[in-house]
Amino acid sequence: MGFDFLSIGDTVVDDFIRLKEATATCDIHGEHCQLCVLYGNKIPFEFSELVPGVGNSANAAAACARLGLKTGLNVHVGDDENGKKCIAAFEAHGIDTSLVVVEPGKHTNYHYVLWYETDRTILIKHEDFDYAMPALPEPPAWIYLSSLAPKTENYHHDIVAYISGHPEVKLAFQPGTFQIKLGVETLKDLYACTEICFCNEEEAQMILKTEDRDFQKLLEAMRTLGPKKVVITDGRNGAYAMDESGNAWHVPMYPDPKPPVERTGAGDATASTTVAYLIRGLSLEEALMRGLINSAMVVQEIGAQKGLQTEAQIEDWYTKRPADFKATAL
Repeated sequence: MGFDFLSIGDTVVDDFIRLKEATATCDIHGEHCQLCVLYGNKIPFEFSELVPGVGNSANAAAACARLGLKTGLNVHVGDDENGKKCIAAFEAHGIDTSLVVVEPGKHTNYHYVLWYETDRTILIKHEDFDYAMPALPEPPAWIYLSSLAPKTENYHHDIVAYISGHPEVKLAFQPGTFQIKLGVETLKDLYACTEICFCNEEEAQMILKTEDRDFQKLLEAMRTLGPKKVVITDGRNGAYAMDESGNAWHVPMYPDPKPPVERTGAGDATASTTVAYLIRGLSLEEALMRGLINSAMVVQEIGAQKGLQTEAQIEDWYTKRPADFKATAL
């Protein structure tokens, strides 16, 4: 039996640095915020914390393994101490690491996360790995594809070729920065074979090259690219979704049980948990509600994985949900 969920992408070590003295300025919509510190000064910080084995695809794998799915992960690490820490972190989550590639002479991706108040700004650098579609003994039920480094355009087309040769495999696509920069035309074959696509409002606008803020129109436009289902998250306003029949809903953010610590991985938890519950047979709107519950719990901890919930915990939060936490048709 193949994997229920095979996650493909990059993994990193996140070095969280808690800033004390900074300011954040945003536009009139509370968006497009900029982090500001005094230029040329020594900037004090409260503490730092190292979190190995993270990144969009690794976070998704951790979420699905926690939910009891048979989960594999295809990422590349260097043959260094950080690579060993990442693999150990995956194994601790119960993720199958047989498809993790260790590349001699390479360094594992390492990011600095500037954490101020409840949000973060990430300084990124991607190692140039030799990506290739892994040989799979059996097709997985789902492939989940997210952030990859630059110079991986051909790798994306290899993934498409695999799915085209195995039409029973469903693809969930959560495009990262580089994938959005590649553009719709370059990845049109990928969008065309996507079962469900996840992005936030700003990412949807960049993908579609529009400034439209009407979520009904954004959902419809994203579906014209090929995905059968689309979810667009809207930060503290929850998320919007459209299924293969064109039915659309809004689901509000699940109320925080206490003030959030920081928001790394909230989108990853929403997306991967939604897929996990689609795999379990739930409708899109019911699956998305569970995704937003997991997202609300992730922001209660440092990093994208510590707060991930088990199925029993999510169902307990769902049972205790407030009356207004529901999917409302658009």
